[in-house]
Amino acid sequence: MRGIGGVVGAGSRGRVLLVAAGVAAVLAVLAVAALGGGSGGGRVAGGTSAGASRTAAPEGSPSASPSAVPTWAGPAIPGREAALARGRADAPVMIVEFGDFTCPNCRRFAREIEPELRRRYVDTGIAQFYWRDYPALGRDSERAAIAGRAAARQGRFWEFHDAMYGLPRGRVTEERLREAATRAGLDLARFAADRKDPAIEEAVGKDFTFATRLGLPGTPAFLIDGELLFGAQPLETFTAAIEKARAGR
Repeated sequence: MRGIGGVVGAGSRGRVLLVAAGVAAVLAVLAVAALGGGSGGGRVAGGTSAGASRTAAPEGSPSASPSAVPTWAGPAIPGREAALARGRADAPVMIVEFGDFTCPNCRRFAREIEPELRRRYVDTGIAQFYWRDYPALGRDSERAAIAGRAAARQGRFWEFHDAMYGLPRGRVTEERLREAATRAGLDLARFAADRKDPAIEEAVGKDFTFATRLGLPGTPAFLIDGELLFGAQPLETFTAAIEKARAGR
């Protein structure tokens, strides 16, 4: 799947592009906020950089006229899949994560921060998590993202997500994917077959393209109702953004 990994470098080029990409992300997400659904933007902080070669910020924002219908002229927003959401569909706050199963900061967020956010906000119906794939670190990232989408077809994406981050760090081998799938309770034969479906690769590619064209500087990146957070920030930073979103409702 060279079409995804081939446009990303995680080295010096990523660091050079980080500032420009962050600015592009803020501009882009401000425009996305017009669409609702938890896409918005505000500030950028530290995380795992991904030097995407396509970081053009989309143009377009709501018209200044109060009576005008908001329009969006940016990159196409991929469709939502119910299996990639965790929490109530009518939750007042939407938290969108652009993540990578091989990203160490995504892993830290999943293991140390997300469980508490889930307990406080998702389990109580205040927030819904939604995952978008941003496989920014190469072929292993792509293979893991495709595996996650295959798990989603069995309605067990989040079980697979938790299993992948629960394993010791290592290369994304076939054995590792099967172990995560087993822990997630997947039908392994179906899991193997679905991973070969070009439609899954295409869906991952659409999320990746969307993230890069928004100018997101790396993973994990979060959109919390108009607030862009980058990196595995402290728990207090996330709770402040969520409470701000609640207060704005």
